[in-house]
Amino acid sequence: MGINNKRSTILFPILLAFAVVLGMVLNSVFQKGAGVEPGIFNLQGSGSKLDVVLDMIEKDYVDTVSSGELVEKAIPAILKDLDPHTVYIPAKDLQRVNEDLKGNFGGIGVQFIRYQDTVAIVRVIPGGPSEIAGIKAGDRIVMVDDSLVAGVKMSDNDIIDRLKGPKGTPVKIGIYRRGEKKIIDKELLRGSIPVASVDVAYMLSDSIGYIKVSRFAATTYFEFSEGLQKLAAQGMKKLIVDLRGNTGGYLSEATNMINEFLTEGKMIVYTQGKSQPKADYMSNGNGQFQDLPLMVLIDEASASASEIFAGAIQDNDRGRIVGRRSFGKGLVQEQRSLPDGSALRLTVARYYTPTGRCIQKSYENGKEDYYNDLNHRFLHGEFEKQDSIHFDDSLKFETPGGNIVYGGGGIMPDVFIPVDTSGYSNYFRELRSKGVIYQYAFSFVDDHRAEMLELKDYKSVLAFIKHQPVVKELVAYAKNKGVKPDPHGLAQSLNVIEIQLKAYIARDVIDDEGFYPIIKDLDKTLLEAEVLFK
Repeated sequence: MGINNKRSTILFPILLAFAVVLGMVLNSVFQKGAGVEPGIFNLQGSGSKLDVVLDMIEKDYVDTVSSGELVEKAIPAILKDLDPHTVYIPAKDLQRVNEDLKGNFGGIGVQFIRYQDTVAIVRVIPGGPSEIAGIKAGDRIVMVDDSLVAGVKMSDNDIIDRLKGPKGTPVKIGIYRRGEKKIIDKELLRGSIPVASVDVAYMLSDSIGYIKVSRFAATTYFEFSEGLQKLAAQGMKKLIVDLRGNTGGYLSEATNMINEFLTEGKMIVYTQGKSQPKADYMSNGNGQFQDLPLMVLIDEASASASEIFAGAIQDNDRGRIVGRRSFGKGLVQEQRSLPDGSALRLTVARYYTPTGRCIQKSYENGKEDYYNDLNHRFLHGEFEKQDSIHFDDSLKFETPGGNIVYGGGGIMPDVFIPVDTSGYSNYFRELRSKGVIYQYAFSFVDDHRAEMLELKDYKSVLAFIKHQPVVKELVAYAKNKGVKPDPHGLAQSLNVIEIQLKAYIARDVIDDEGFYPIIKDLDKTLLEAEVLFK
């Protein structure tokens, strides 16, 4: 009995090992029959599961594939179920994405439009490479280096990419100019071209100043301060800050701007996240316009830093918010650089207005539903009627002055102004959708450039246009572009068409300083704000 037990003790491990090996051999035979090669892989490596899978594919996949391309597709898929504002920016897109926020880019310093299959220069940036080289508004760019850009199918972005480049790098431009028989060749060194974030600062009346801020970029506080000082020197006693269409940008720029209007020790905004301790942004009392009567204009496209600005003014009872409910973005992103030159904009915190509101709208139903929210609002009548907008009572907050405000889904203005579609006809909509009004405006300026060269303000532009048959010429121009004349539609939309046309002409001559004072007459929200101040 003892000997048998001893033999069993010796033989059992040998038999077990033989069985395991036999099983592996049989398994190998059956797997070969199925067309699958056997393999044993160690998944205990130092990399993540994703690294191991990519390594397997790169080494052993039946066809040659690019692991880099797989990664580019995998990262957005990983982020898909996070919030809508955590996004991956490929290296090829990063420069373009960052330019609006940097406040400058490397280029030649022109604004252009596509006009009759040519690249027509609308405006030359003062002091830029093109002005130094003698390029003028009205010139046509036909060549960029060795690429023909006139009379060919090429997108605006493709043309821009050829004109842009690092500061100090050369670029050759071929120019067609009226009156010249030959193409004019210019070689320029690209310069640092400013990207303005404050579109305009001018006086609406003897006492009311107006500033339009289009984004919160690295230079916005500086531009904003310059605008305020300019208006103060012109006698400003009240101010309207226009943030409509402003989708946000740098938090620090917004807080510095808000600080100009608050007394010391007021909460501007605070942020907090899982890995981000609460950070309070308070006013320091150094603002130069703490007593200036203030209104802020917002709409459904005002988001992020715009909502921080409006929320701080509203929650501190510092001014009135006028317009329509804002977008509803209450999340803070940090941009993290990745080794290949790409970047991840990662949501790291939520921000809260001074009363404690988070105005982030829900994204529980996915990103598509999130970005379709504005369409839902429109179909629900929210752009036209204030009483179609409802907030949850659990999100009710009270300002120090006793005003009721709500969190969740944006900033609700103190004074609601519905969207204005008066004077809109099918004829006008077709003109607008095909860009005919803007194209004719450029054509008009191009034909009268020599006569309009000395016009320096919008009033002189209006005086010049007054004696020109611009509407009659527009109708004929539109007909050649495939828009049939419509006397009834023209009569219905005459005021809108005339004002837009004059504003576009003025913009082509003297930039936004000409555009905004004219287009104001169609701006129901701004006109209402001006009346409220008076």
